[in-house]
Order: sequence, then C-alpha cells, then structure tokens
Amino acid sequence: MTAAHTLAIDVRGLAKRFGDKRAVDGIDIAVPQGEVWGFLGPNGSGKTTTIRMLCGLLKPDAGEGTCLGHDFRRESEAIKRKTGYMTQHFSFWTDLSIRENLEFTARIYRLPDRRRTVNEALARLGLGERQHQLAGGLSGGWKQRLALAACMLHRPDLLLLDEPTAGVDPKARRDFWDQIHALSDEGLTVLVSTHYMDEAERCDRIVYINVGRIVARGTVADVITQSGLVTFVIEGANARELAPHLRGLGGVESVAPASFAGVALAAATFAGCPCVPGAESCARSARGKTTPP
Repeated sequence: MTAAHTLAIDVRGLAKRFGDKRAVDGIDIAVPQGEVWGFLGPNGSGKTTTIRMLCGLLKPDAGEGTCLGHDFRRESEAIKRKTGYMTQHFSFWTDLSIRENLEFTARIYRLPDRRRTVNEALARLGLGERQHQLAGGLSGGWKQRLALAACMLHRPDLLLLDEPTAGVDPKARRDFWDQIHALSDEGLTVLVSTHYMDEAERCDRIVYINVGRIVARGTVADVITQSGLVTFVIEGANARELAPHLRGLGGVESVAPASFAGVALAAATFAGCPCVPGAESCARSARGKTTPP
C-alpha cells in the first residue's frame, strides 16, 4: 500500500458485550489516512462503543488490528496520545473561561509552550474575541468550537467525534464541517457519528451500524444503490391524507407526510420497484402526480 493510502485504522472482528447484550458484534473497518468517515445507525446500535474501543477508552472483548500503527488492544496508551476524542455531551469546565479551559487542557497534555499553542487554537477556531467568556454561558455552537479546539491542542493524527453537532444550529454545523474538511486536507483522519444525512453526504465514506453489526458501507452513492430503495413524492391537495393508506401497502418501507411551499406532499419509500398494487390509485386520489425527488 502506498504512503498516500496508509491505513490509519485497520481492525477486524471487533466485539464487545455488556452482560447479555452484544453491543458490537464482529466489526471490520479499514480507514485510510486523511479521510472523513461517518458512522450512522439508530441509538444503541454500537457507534459510541466502537469509537471508545478504537481510541483506547474501552477494552474490547475480541478483535485484532492496528490504530495509528499501534496494536489497538495492547498499545492503547500510545493511541490515546495521538487521538482527539470529542464526546456527545459538552465535558469541559463551565466555571472556567474559554482560555482557561484550553490552558488547563494543555497542562494535562504537558504541552511545551502552552501559551503559543492556546493562542493558535483560539485563532484557528475563531475564539479569540470570546476567550475570556465563561464556558457555561456559551451557546451550543461556541461550546462545540471550544471542544474541537481542546481536542486538537496536542495535534492528534486521529479525531473521533461522537455526534458532535447534536442540538447545534445549521450555520454552526456548516462552520464546524468546514473546519473538519480543512483538518482532513492537512492529513487528519476523522471518524464522526451522526444522525444527520446532510452531514453523512459530506463524509468520504459512511458505515451504517445496526445491532452491533455493519449492514452497509461505502460512499453515499454506493450505500443508496445497495439499499435497493426508491422514493417517490406525491403532490396534491389531499396528499397527506394518503399516508395511512400507503403505509398499509406491501413493499412500502416508510411514508413521510409533509408540506413544502404551501403544497401538500407525501413521500413514500419503496423496497425495489414501486409497482405496488393500490399505489397508483392512491396517487390519483390525491389529484396530484408522483414525481421522483
């Protein structure tokens, strides 16, 4: 494998149990250096457990492989020193200012020239004008910037982000992702778990996990093709009234009634070709039309 395609993560058979619950069940993952990978899946699917095992915070029950060139089971301390981990919930000190939080984190990492390092982090994340504001008074987007700045203080090679934009406004989310791609362009490898499909589309590849197993992986286009699902949108004055009827048809995976620009809509997702008996008559009753989105 060439240097440009060196694997930052290469693990096989990753597994973890909590009592009788199998949280992660035989996951294989190989992430090239410098790529952004998205982890998707419902709550409790195993995303966070997988991330915590990869960065050495949780001991796996089974599996083998490497993370950043280190055996991920035997050299977890070395992996931690090269990894930045941003948790689901804000975990910094609310009674300290932005600068004080970063300076304290820099001391924990025993970084040399801490003042310069903190000043650079403040400038890069646009935190300079707010550096003396208490962390507890920050909005969700600014807390997110502080957390990312702290995760990057020690210049890690791998960044693990566990639902980092939950509850953050759209503009802050876009700004955050611009930062992530800038870091990726510099060679940083990023794994991010998310429930937002627009964020998944900004990843180089995505992995969908359910009940502790990978059920789909690849680019967004690859995963859509693998799913075999087709979505149609029904427009018309009575379109939303069709939702109960569409849900009762065979082959219909999901139905989402909605409105857009004052037009009633019903989006129905079919498994395979939407040649479902009754669907055509339902569409006609809306006095509208079916159009692929």
